[in-house]
Amino acid sequence: MLHFFSRQKKQILSLSSTRRLFSTAAAASNLYSKYSFVPPPSLKPQNPNPTQSPPKKQPKPRYRPPSSLDRTGEKPVQSKLPFDFRFSYTESSPEVRPIGLREPKYSPFGPGKLDRVWTGVCAPIVDPKVGSPEDEEIVEEKRRVAIERIQGEALTNAERKALVERCQRHKTKRQVNLGRDGLTHNMLNDIHNNWKHAEAVRIKCMGVPTVDMKNVCYQLEDKTFGKIIHRHGGLLVLYRGRNYHPKKRHVIPLMLWKPHEPVYPRLIKTTIDGLSIEETKEMRKRGLAVPALTKLAKNGYYGSLVPMVRDAFLTEELVRIDSKGLPKSDYKKIGCKLRDLVPCILVTFDKEQIVVWRGKNYKPSENGFFLTEREPFDHFSNDSDNHEHENESREGITGDSDYDSGDSD
Repeated sequence: MLHFFSRQKKQILSLSSTRRLFSTAAAASNLYSKYSFVPPPSLKPQNPNPTQSPPKKQPKPRYRPPSSLDRTGEKPVQSKLPFDFRFSYTESSPEVRPIGLREPKYSPFGPGKLDRVWTGVCAPIVDPKVGSPEDEEIVEEKRRVAIERIQGEALTNAERKALVERCQRHKTKRQVNLGRDGLTHNMLNDIHNNWKHAEAVRIKCMGVPTVDMKNVCYQLEDKTFGKIIHRHGGLLVLYRGRNYHPKKRHVIPLMLWKPHEPVYPRLIKTTIDGLSIEETKEMRKRGLAVPALTKLAKNGYYGSLVPMVRDAFLTEELVRIDSKGLPKSDYKKIGCKLRDLVPCILVTFDKEQIVVWRGKNYKPSENGFFLTEREPFDHFSNDSDNHEHENESREGITGDSDYDSGDSD
């Protein structure tokens, strides 16, 4: 009996389940007819057609430099600064012309940002097609008049010392760093922004540009119309001038990206002038074997490198400078500066070493044109009342020892 009832119960359950399935199917069919339900493509049966060709890949859009995209219809900025715009004023020389460019000639200032034409190397103040030497003389005269007007009367010793004291590290953190790229165009804007709040700004110079500190000081004064009132190694204090007004300064358009460096001739030739191939190979081997004159620290101060090489050439024919750890572009720039400033002949850059040769007809330089480690900026004629006292207090003292920063890096 029990077995009979269990079988009957199973049959009832199976009938109820089948009824539910039929009811759901009917409901689904009602939905399809009543609401026009369309199944998604994933539920439709796929019938691939072998004759239909696959969709073609869209071609990649042609490259256009950023400045070719006309994003704004604003008028370009007119800047009346009397010098050519370059990315770096200390590391690029207008006398050395490149043999090619690594990129199209488009402006790093952006589309329609500047009224000057970018040549791929600089944005000249005078159109190279129309300009003439007479225009350059007029520009130089305008620059000289502008500097004299902004600087005004020279600072007295007391005023200079007070400004230098305000720029010391224990007084202010305001500082502009001049690094491996040298005095860049955007740094000019940074200096003027600091001059809004202080009469003088501290500038710390590091890396490759410090090989030629005279050029760095000249370009800073020439491009900012300021005056260097203190220098100790790579640490400078730049004064803005008595008649400086932040709201009346020239407009300095900002470079939006760093342009690629142009292609210059090779620094190291296959054979050195005046030597055969075998003699050149032998000299390179000897150069890598001589003791290193000095080891260059990364982003250090190299102001004493040129005098060291000149002194070494008095007794040695080849000089090796250890530059391990420096980027390749850095020690190549240092070698190029040594070639022009010592002067000397570059032998090799192998194994991260700078090897230079003094040449067959080397003559030591009689007049050194490089700045000393410290510079005195006191002018006794400015303080007539304390003239005798200044002479007595500074007797036997060289440089500006009262107001040095304490570090010469």
